Amino acid sequence: MSTPLEPTGHLDPTGGDTNENAIELKDVEGLSQGQIVRRRFFRHRGALVGLVGLVLVALLAYTSIGAFGLPGWWKFDHFRPNDVANGGRPSLSMPTWLGGSGFAIGDHPFGQDEIGRDVFARVMKGTQTSLNVMVVISLLAAALGMVIGALSGYFRGAADQGLMRLTDLFLTFPVIVIGAVLGNIAGNAGTFWLAIALGAVTWPTLARLVRGEFLTLREREFVDAAKVAGASSFRIMRKHMIPNAMGVIIVNTTLLASQAVLLETSLSYLGFGIKSPDVSLGTMISEYQSAFATRPFLFWWPGVFIIIIALAVNFIGDGLRDAFDPRQKRIPSARKMRLAAAKNDRGDESTVAGSVQ
Repeated sequence: MSTPLEPTGHLDPTGGDTNENAIELKDVEGLSQGQIVRRRFFRHRGALVGLVGLVLVALLAYTSIGAFGLPGWWKFDHFRPNDVANGGRPSLSMPTWLGGSGFAIGDHPFGQDEIGRDVFARVMKGTQTSLNVMVVISLLAAALGMVIGALSGYFRGAADQGLMRLTDLFLTFPVIVIGAVLGNIAGNAGTFWLAIALGAVTWPTLARLVRGEFLTLREREFVDAAKVAGASSFRIMRKHMIPNAMGVIIVNTTLLASQAVLLETSLSYLGFGIKSPDVSLGTMISEYQSAFATRPFLFWWPGVFIIIIALAVNFIGDGLRDAFDPRQKRIPSARKMRLAAAKNDRGDESTVAGSVQ
């Protein structure tokens, strides 16, 4: 006599695991991998807040004072002194329901410095610099980390040993120290070359992550099939392995971008990054730190935009991580759980009725 098997439809007494899995599978039914990732990302509230915040900051920075040879809509620039109005205090006024005297922007919403330069224009220029440096550092570090990690993980042997010892050498020294040395050299050459120098020292962490991913992927069946079909090693990496490791690359590149903003700001604050006449949020904090006690608004605004950019990019990175990781599950609402449980119960009852008949 055979022993009756336990029902496989319930993994725990309440059927919670089954219900959650059923709801998740129903949500992604018929969708491609890209559509699933996009759907998960746009359901992540923090990622949406970060994306909207970063887009708004970028639009404000690039359209207000102009960029890439195009004029902006703001009437003051970041370098020309003007007559000091209202003692240089901000003309921005909050609405009455926030305790202000009524909402107003005025001529100098962020105030003026000691020689009459408009702080709003300078903050926007510094934000442009930080965003440009962030993009260049991220792209260069991602390219170097992806190439070095892919070569090390795929070929192993002597190539793996040599490339990983080089990576360990870069990881041994603090990034801020190497960045200070390179930044002091490249800072006078301009923002672009500073970003190139910093991107050349921020790739090791990504390289190790890509190497670990490639060590796993090279043992998969589709790689063996590509080898049997006669594909070259570089074609296998480019066509089969890199697309499968793209989740790790994209997520960690995004998180690297926020670190790049803070690294550039720190070096500029210490005097090893952006040099005058270029403007950076870090250099503004360094220039205005002596006025913190008497004119704190000169210090606050650059710091606020640094925090906004760093938090926005971190939120986007968290959303991408959750979207690409299939182990991350979105907890269904109580209503969806009840509906799924009721549907499961009806299915069990119909199964029992059919077996009795």
